[in-house]
Amino acid sequence: MIEVEGLSKRFGAKQALSGVTFTAEDGKVTGFLGPNGAGKSTTMRAMLGLIAPDDGHALIDGKPFIGLRAPMRAVGAVLDAKSAHRARSARAHLLALAYTNNIPKRRVDEVIDMTGLTSVAKTKAGRFSLGMSQRLSIAAALLGDPHNLVLDEPINGLDPEGVKWVRELCRYYASQGRAVLLSSHLMSEVALTADNLVIIGQGHILETTTVGRFVAEHSARSIRVVTPEPAKLKAIFANAEGISVAPDQRTPADPSIGEVFRITGADLVSAAHVFARAGLVTYKLVEEHASLEEAYMALTHSQTEYRAQEVGR
Repeated sequence: MIEVEGLSKRFGAKQALSGVTFTAEDGKVTGFLGPNGAGKSTTMRAMLGLIAPDDGHALIDGKPFIGLRAPMRAVGAVLDAKSAHRARSARAHLLALAYTNNIPKRRVDEVIDMTGLTSVAKTKAGRFSLGMSQRLSIAAALLGDPHNLVLDEPINGLDPEGVKWVRELCRYYASQGRAVLLSSHLMSEVALTADNLVIIGQGHILETTTVGRFVAEHSARSIRVVTPEPAKLKAIFANAEGISVAPDQRTPADPSIGEVFRITGADLVSAAHVFARAGLVTYKLVEEHASLEEAYMALTHSQTEYRAQEVGR
């Protein structure tokens, strides 16, 4: 378990962290989300003793990182995909880490095989692509078979197979009762991988919750209807307070005939009964929730430090 309590850190005039507090539980994948510059990497570096916070502390299984007798067995971290010395081979890099942390040599070969590096084990790290460097950094994180994993953007540069592998790795580690803290800018992957969420913006924790609860609380439900009777549909809700009916864009999953509408403010079951009583012909009737990405953008929009101009403006 990873416990972060009241972490604060200032770099010159910038307050990078302000009282950051959360827990990454055993048996769970905790998604750590926030815009660029929000404080994710600073938090992770502080919890691993790479920078000293001005206030607060972080505990790995009840102890600060600097107090761990076998740190690589307690926590494995991916913070920088290009951390390996460019002139060392992948195997030499992992052997050096194993020797200095009293980890058996056989474990090096195990993690090389686990991460798909067998064919390039003797290749110098400086010749690796970003994706291969990412696999090497993950291999180093797994070297001590740690109880906790701290992964900062671990899927950057990976191909689809690699992304799927990292997802399965996180779920596997959590299923063994270990704690996984995962930072990623790919909301779709976090939605598939994480159990819990920690949302940070401008150095402050905005919310700690579960994926399902977060989406439910920060996104409105809506109903998509495909019908050949648009006038009847509009008439049904013409005098309904708080309910709106608007044309919606057709998707490949929609029937090719009929008109597509999105209804907001209505309950699916109630709408279905009303449609039945009114004799409205429907080719599709489905309730939709906003995606994790849409809910996340709604919460963090005001917290974005670096914002580009909208395309076309």
